[in-house]
Amino acid sequence: MASLRPGEANLGTTIMAVEFDGGVVVGADSRTTTGAYIANRVTDKLTKVHDHIYCCRSGSAADTQAVADIVKYHLDLYSAQHGEAPTVKVAASLFQEICYQNKNNLSAGIIVAGWDARDGASVYEIPLGGSIHRQTFAIGGSGSTYIYGYCDKVFRVGMTKEQCVDFVKNSVSLAMTRDGSSGGVVRLAVITEDNVERIFVPGNMLPEQYLG
Repeated sequence: MASLRPGEANLGTTIMAVEFDGGVVVGADSRTTTGAYIANRVTDKLTKVHDHIYCCRSGSAADTQAVADIVKYHLDLYSAQHGEAPTVKVAASLFQEICYQNKNNLSAGIIVAGWDARDGASVYEIPLGGSIHRQTFAIGGSGSTYIYGYCDKVFRVGMTKEQCVDFVKNSVSLAMTRDGSSGGVVRLAVITEDNVERIFVPGNMLPEQYLG
């Protein structure tokens, strides 16, 4: 598996996506590190690849930005050729193909989520190595290891949009409390058939967690 090159920025990261009836909520922290140095404390790790499809990026900032740019180009081409918007599954499959074919050269963990007319809301996870997994909710990045138990305990099928927003906000906040590579602010996006609502939660407005 590829490791970071000298001086390369690492997203560190906590990323997350959750389905609800009619849409998805995606969220991430905002810290980018170069070793122990925080290179950027307000990074936007939620990347739009089509009108109703977003990806959450973890791993090498350069690698994931490059892969997202390539996928966006192909999805725009798909729309022009087919006269319709691509599905989330098509977008996830493109990410998976690139990540798998270049698994020895890339450090990229991706979550793809969105809404399309064929399948409705859906979430796909492409972890390091380039496999692909359809999930009801997905978490990733270094901070995810601290919140698996919390997510498994709290998540339930059929949550409302508001419950999913709170679930993502609390989960990412918990990971930021424990993970030194996650921090900053929480950025969320609520993706439905009608629109994409971006939500910004500054550091001083995050849910309070026990600090010991």
